[in-house]
Amino acid sequence: MRATAVRRTSLAASAACLALLATACGGSDSGDKDDSAASGAKGDATKPAVKALTSAELEKASLEQGDVAGHKISKTGPEDIAQPGAVTVDNKECEPIGFAFYGVKRGNPVGNAGRKVVEEPKKKSAAPEDFEDAMGAALDMTSSLVTLASYDGDGAEKNLAELRTSAAACATGGFTLSMKDSKQTITKLTEEKVAGGDEAVAWRVQMGKGESAAPFKLVSLRKGGTVATFFSFNLGATGAKSDFDLPTAVIDAQAGKLG
Repeated sequence: MRATAVRRTSLAASAACLALLATACGGSDSGDKDDSAASGAKGDATKPAVKALTSAELEKASLEQGDVAGHKISKTGPEDIAQPGAVTVDNKECEPIGFAFYGVKRGNPVGNAGRKVVEEPKKKSAAPEDFEDAMGAALDMTSSLVTLASYDGDGAEKNLAELRTSAAACATGGFTLSMKDSKQTITKLTEEKVAGGDEAVAWRVQMGKGESAAPFKLVSLRKGGTVATFFSFNLGATGAKSDFDLPTAVIDAQAGKLG
């Protein structure tokens, strides 16, 4: 790829990523307190009752600076949260998975917490040979939005089931996300292997096509009644064939803090 192409695709990916980062970090999970209450009323002899954690308790269970080596961790603020109604998806079946990208709150979580986790630049032992190497080295770092949301009853289990169903329905057909003046087109979802908590799911999310495409990673894991969602990107990865690794160190650290 020529230097001009690298600059063009990198800037395109940067614009998409910054648009998401500016708005994506709230409770990105689904639950139904009414259904949970009804389930509790019936009584379930095989499962202990799940009590949701409060926002204060989730804050204590969230990642803090120093929990993940080589990463900078900070709290999210109100400006990072995409409010319900602010994001629209052009395909109803794709709403759950699409809303998860932006951190849109779904259902009625009892507690929420969020973090921004940014990988520090990797140190290179040798000087890059050309512009493309220099650009790749500067951009090769993964940033993640990590959200926690807690639910009573089986709300957390329903959340992951809903995401699986939505992703399966929208894996290849594509859909468009709109928020204010920004539109992003998801062209492909590919499931990946991930472990953590009581259950976990992960996808490679392709946004755009050809050289202007950029891969993202979406991971959601459940521990008890808490769902942790990770939405990650790497500015060094541009183009339909590019990719980057799941942020396993971040995922493992958060799963460990959830117990």
